[in-house]
Amino acid sequence: APGRPKQGDTPSGGSDPRSGGARGPTSVWPDSPRAAQRLGISTVYQEVNLCPNLSVAENIFAGRYPRLGLAQGWRIDWATMNRRARELVARIGLDIDVTRLLSDHPVAVQQLVAIARALSIESRVLILDEPTSSLDDDEVQKLFEVLRRLRGEGLAIVFVTHFLNQVYAISDRITVLRNGSWVGEWPVGELPAQALIAAMLGRELAAQSTEAPVPPVFDESAPALLQAEGIGQSGQLQAVDLRVRAGEVVGLAGLLGAGRTELARLLFGLETPDRGVLRIDGQAVAFANPMDAIRHGLALCPEERKTDGIVAELSVRENIALALQARMGMGKFLSRAEQATLAERYVKLLGIKTESVDKPIGLLSGGNQQKAILARWLATEPRLLILDEPTRGIDVAAKQEIMEQILRLAQAGMAVLFISSEMSEVVRVAHRIVVLRDRRLVGELPAGSSEDAVYDLIAAEHA
Repeated sequence: APGRPKQGDTPSGGSDPRSGGARGPTSVWPDSPRAAQRLGISTVYQEVNLCPNLSVAENIFAGRYPRLGLAQGWRIDWATMNRRARELVARIGLDIDVTRLLSDHPVAVQQLVAIARALSIESRVLILDEPTSSLDDDEVQKLFEVLRRLRGEGLAIVFVTHFLNQVYAISDRITVLRNGSWVGEWPVGELPAQALIAAMLGRELAAQSTEAPVPPVFDESAPALLQAEGIGQSGQLQAVDLRVRAGEVVGLAGLLGAGRTELARLLFGLETPDRGVLRIDGQAVAFANPMDAIRHGLALCPEERKTDGIVAELSVRENIALALQARMGMGKFLSRAEQATLAERYVKLLGIKTESVDKPIGLLSGGNQQKAILARWLATEPRLLILDEPTRGIDVAAKQEIMEQILRLAQAGMAVLFISSEMSEVVRVAHRIVVLRDRRLVGELPAGSSEDAVYDLIAAEHA
């Protein structure tokens, strides 16, 4: 298709930056952050790595405080430091008191202070790693104004992001990486959004889908079990309307960074929404923590299995019993025999491959660990199961078994919110597909929709 990228393509007249050809600048290989800074390369990381207990000026010059002379005992030259800090923040459009603590300022200002720190070393190249991940729309626009001004001053900027609309709003050229490898580079005007998604995912989007998935059977007259009305959180997720009915599988689709996990965390009480209403069976609820969500019949299999899901040192038995034990409270305990009976039941039901339920779960394969996490929540007999990337990093056979289990749970009356980067999985099991882009809801598709229909909706704004 015209304008569609092919792996390894480079812009016309350009060259593969990995080639080390004769044209272009000399290669450099800084072996430390300090060496990179000496070359004029500065990085601002996704998580603002500044010190909230220090002033703005102290953060900007941390490790490089200007000093008075020997006669003054090499003390910090506070007047010079504060003056230079004021000049730097003014350069990026900030009008703040640089002597105040960094913690006195909102996240958006802290992000700009991190940029001011990067500029303080006379940067020639500024690398920004997901700088807008915690900013709302207005704050993003203010940041972009700063970046455009710096670009006009001759600063080279590498802007790392998953937000498609921001790519097109601020970039001159787009470079795509996938699985740790360089895919290609294109002038922004020559790369349509659909072609960009194809490059990111490593697959071509067919002009028309020839295979219509068969939607699972579902009673559309069933009442809403969970309903979110304009639920959101500043800097994390725009207001979202969502409903999930008993026996329904709702697919939550979108690219990485679209806001899927953020929504799951809000629904499960891991984060607190600052707008909207959440209802269970029509009654408004407010979850102070995940225990409140569990008491209302919700369960969450998290995206990060290793860090947020399993307790690697504990046995399969103990991991499966965790959520049920927590729901029972401090005064009641599952005996070892009860835990073993529970675990053995779900090992058999889900086909978890382990020599013993007393084997440390960290020694199981990824697929069997994922099944054990699913077993943990099934043991609580939830009414709504939130699955965040349940098939990531597991083999094909385990994926198939988990997908079949999801359908069986829905047919038995359980509500399921299914989050996956694999669109083929979403369209296969979902009765409805809710699509997010750039942390906002952009549309909804019915059962039977094709993968390309989902991608079209994701890319629609930039088509």
